[in-house]
Amino acid sequence: MRVLLVEDDLKLGKFTEHMLKNQGQFQVEWLTSGEDAYNQAISTSYDVLILDWMLPDLNGVSVCQRLRKDGYNGAILMLTAKDSVDDRVKGLESGADDYLTKPFEFSELIARIRVLGRRNFAPLQEDIVQIKDITFNRISCTMSRGDETIQLTQREFQLFDLLVRNIGITLPREVIFDRIWGIDSDTSSNNVDAYIKMLRKKIDLPDQKSYITSVRGVGYKIEA
Repeated sequence: MRVLLVEDDLKLGKFTEHMLKNQGQFQVEWLTSGEDAYNQAISTSYDVLILDWMLPDLNGVSVCQRLRKDGYNGAILMLTAKDSVDDRVKGLESGADDYLTKPFEFSELIARIRVLGRRNFAPLQEDIVQIKDITFNRISCTMSRGDETIQLTQREFQLFDLLVRNIGITLPREVIFDRIWGIDSDTSSNNVDAYIKMLRKKIDLPDQKSYITSVRGVGYKIEA
């Protein structure tokens, strides 16, 4: 996966570049300038652009807006110390696909990069998906195990569908919350854990491993 990292903090940039390369699955280019980032992104194909907000020449929001205006459709992850809801809204409305605040856990950064790369470049999945003994039907919005129908609420269906679309990838709680409830929701991100619990109660069988795996400190996934 090709990643363009744009970070003017030399210590953080060097560390992030080093850690990403050590994963063995990322080709990383690191820049410190917003203008250079724009020119590089518009002329070269990347799976994910990690874009710092506060850059010395052209800030991340301006870079993102210019790229989207010029037809750039690659995945953009905004990386910033700004953590208010208004800042998050501004970042996403500028054209970013996701938003991660500093300081951050490196495992969460990796998870978000994988989610963005998978979402933008993986082929579309089938409308009917088989996961072990469960049949998940996106057309009829139903789930069944053999002849048994499993009744899901609309929110539970959306949550399971999000996990299925990113099968094998750990989705951070914040990503799940943003995708299902939205960043301007009046509810708490604790809803994610509550809905996962309700979903497990409906789909899991006694004495068997859950279909949904918890990744401590990060979020949830369905194993490939």
